[in-house]
Amino acid sequence: MFIRQKKNKSGSKSVQIISKAYKKYKVIKTLGSSKDEKILKELVNKAKQEIENLQQQNQLYLNSTEETIFKLISDLKNSNIRIVGPELIFGRIYDKIGFSAINEPLFRHLVIARVAYPLSKLKTVSYLSRYQGITIDIDSIYRFMDKLNDKLKPQIEQISFEHTNRILKGNLSVVFYDMTTLYFEASDEDDLRMSGFSKDGKHSNPQIYLGLLVGLGGYAIGYQIYEGKLSEGHTLIPFIEGIRKKFNLDKPILVADSGLLSSKNTQALREMGYKYILGGRIKNERAEIKQKILSHKPSTEKPIVIEKNANEKLIVSYSPARAKKDMYNRQKGLKRLEKQIKSGKLTKSNINNRGYNKYLKMNGKVNIEIDYGKYEADSCWDGLKGYITNTELEPNLVIEHYNNLWYIEKAFRMSKTDLRIRPIYHRVRRRIEAHICISFTAYCIYKELERVLNEEKLDISIVNAVELTYNMFELTYTVPETNRLIKKLLQMDEKQAELYKIVEKHF
Repeated sequence: MFIRQKKNKSGSKSVQIISKAYKKYKVIKTLGSSKDEKILKELVNKAKQEIENLQQQNQLYLNSTEETIFKLISDLKNSNIRIVGPELIFGRIYDKIGFSAINEPLFRHLVIARVAYPLSKLKTVSYLSRYQGITIDIDSIYRFMDKLNDKLKPQIEQISFEHTNRILKGNLSVVFYDMTTLYFEASDEDDLRMSGFSKDGKHSNPQIYLGLLVGLGGYAIGYQIYEGKLSEGHTLIPFIEGIRKKFNLDKPILVADSGLLSSKNTQALREMGYKYILGGRIKNERAEIKQKILSHKPSTEKPIVIEKNANEKLIVSYSPARAKKDMYNRQKGLKRLEKQIKSGKLTKSNINNRGYNKYLKMNGKVNIEIDYGKYEADSCWDGLKGYITNTELEPNLVIEHYNNLWYIEKAFRMSKTDLRIRPIYHRVRRRIEAHICISFTAYCIYKELERVLNEEKLDISIVNAVELTYNMFELTYTVPETNRLIKKLLQMDEKQAELYKIVEKHF
């Protein structure tokens, strides 16, 4: 503020207090006007006093504001601030997919906690209490899990299927099936958890099989769990038929890996009217077919088609990248054998067709050596991949569909690493089933967030997006004078705001 003496048309001067803000001048107060210099001097002194009074008032007001702010901050406790990111982001996706139709608040908490903080159930209790202000004892969770699978699984699968159907716009003409093993941190077995061949390399741990069916892009359709000793080939027919009848599907083209390839399986699929694309084991084919493959070796651009029998054809493709990988693996296997030969660890029992042991042979009665001729001859298969099908699709489309199996491999990878579905610590069957059910629902949310991030081309990975929710905070405060509860979402950083904006837009 400053003092201005403004000349008037009458010849007098007006004494004014002026303020300047945003490049604009404003008259705060006019103290009077006169032509007499003595009176003007008195008016200027009076203006100076007025400015001092105004500044003191402002200072008092500022101090009052600071005092109020200080009191507010002093009254705050840790319980006034809580993490809301997981509910803010994953809760919205949970609702949008349709899981809000499940009238079980505890299920919602367990699923969102599985996405944000995939911990044991005991640690989930601690997380909910500490960060969400939700007090639940562990026994309540276990009692809920005892009835969860029987009560909720059909509804969860129905919601997931409807969501996938919407995303794929009804295109469920091709589906993908695979299995994996999930192991337990326990040494005892029961009727579900059994020791068997483990894809995780945990052969001494009891395990179960998890079968998963997805559509294009890896969007979930349904799942089933099986006892650990069951052959994975025996799961395919009952599972796909159960899903088809449950959701009233037309018979889709089924894509699965070579582990499900058996004459019984393929015959059963054909008899039931299914079309399929399965991974082929070309080195196990009869000599006549192997000769055709090697004499008409496919090129990168053009796969070859061989009529395997009246019902099936074998498509074989070639990839330079695969050839490079096959050669690397053969060399690696050879070096391991050479090392074992040198150490004298190999015996007659090692001569078999398991892996690279096929390169071993006996020299005399006791000497084991490497058959380098067999090793070199095996190079002719480098880069070749086979596909068995009874469809009339073009070879390149068959290969394209089979290559989409990586979506289901990615689904398992997400579930095992990001959602930490394994190891499983539960012992009771119904709790194991509940754990898988919670993880399946969490995967649906995880996958939907991934879809939106890709669609928006946002430079945030799915893992980083989850981490961004860890420090999205909300302040809750009760105003003492009015007893009014105020909730305020604290300001986010740039990446968090971007994520929140996208989730708001889509969900």
